[in-house]
Amino acid sequence: MKKLTLLCLLLLVAHVSRSQELESILLASRDDANKLTNSYIGPAMTGLIYGMNSGWYHTAKVHKKLGFDVTIAMNASMVPSKDEFFDIANLGLTSITASGSSVTPTVAGKGDGAMLDVNATVEGQTVTASFEMPSGINDDLPLGAVPTPAIQLGVGLPYKFDVMLRLVPEVGSDDVKGKLFGVGLKKEITSIFGPVDKLPLHVSVLAAYTSMDVNYGIDGNVIPGQNQRAEFKLNAYTVQAIGSLNFPIVNIYGGLGYTGGSSTLKMLGTYELQYDNIPVAIPVTDPLNLDFDASGFRTTLGVRLSLGFFKLFGDYTLQEYNTLSAGIAFSFR
Repeated sequence: MKKLTLLCLLLLVAHVSRSQELESILLASRDDANKLTNSYIGPAMTGLIYGMNSGWYHTAKVHKKLGFDVTIAMNASMVPSKDEFFDIANLGLTSITASGSSVTPTVAGKGDGAMLDVNATVEGQTVTASFEMPSGINDDLPLGAVPTPAIQLGVGLPYKFDVMLRLVPEVGSDDVKGKLFGVGLKKEITSIFGPVDKLPLHVSVLAAYTSMDVNYGIDGNVIPGQNQRAEFKLNAYTVQAIGSLNFPIVNIYGGLGYTGGSSTLKMLGTYELQYDNIPVAIPVTDPLNLDFDASGFRTTLGVRLSLGFFKLFGDYTLQEYNTLSAGIAFSFR
């Protein structure tokens, strides 16, 4: 299950970074290659940040001391239509021109990528080449959204605290290795509102943080070279005020707060680039170093069905990338 969780989280990144079309972007000058890749893969990185900050709760009520729950959830971050395509002409590229339309899909879009011509200076040599931008993979994504599964353990502590843990120790093989750590802390503050604590209403505050690190090898079948690999790192955080109405079977919950995070993607190693106008390949080292950030306010509303210790929940979050979360939990108070 741990391997499945991590590999699901990385499916999008690995699929894109290992594609032949994406490696072909390296034929552009280093600055242009970074700009093109950033624009293409950016929605996936943003969606991962918003998704990793979702699914942390399905009630504001905390456990009794040493009560616990196990939650399995799937978060799907919807990419806005404006981020499904981008115009190459707006990136300020110096080595690239489009041979046809300059509008091309991002990873979250649909359709084939634009055809581009390269006229660049690489390692001091003037070179020419042509390549096709990667196509969008929207049809391969569930609901056309960026998926982020989550498996977490919640435990009740003294003084009306819950601690939540998401943990995948380093797993994988020589080709793909990764680890994930997430921790959340929920404090119920219902009692400070006086008579409210006599009602089925519960109020809490929540803070959560997630980090993920992945390293995977690139086989060199597309562009020969040495020590080819990619490194992906993500850090995400959220702070929220949450409330819930806990009736015997149907519970209604929601939250208001702030979410944010950052991620990096590096393509490391040496790549032997072959151009049209010169017979000898030109080596480039560590060609991509990308940074992504996302942040903003969020509003969540959800419903949970409580059937004894078994819980079934779903919620929707309004934010830059609206996110649908659904899952099950086994809760023992």
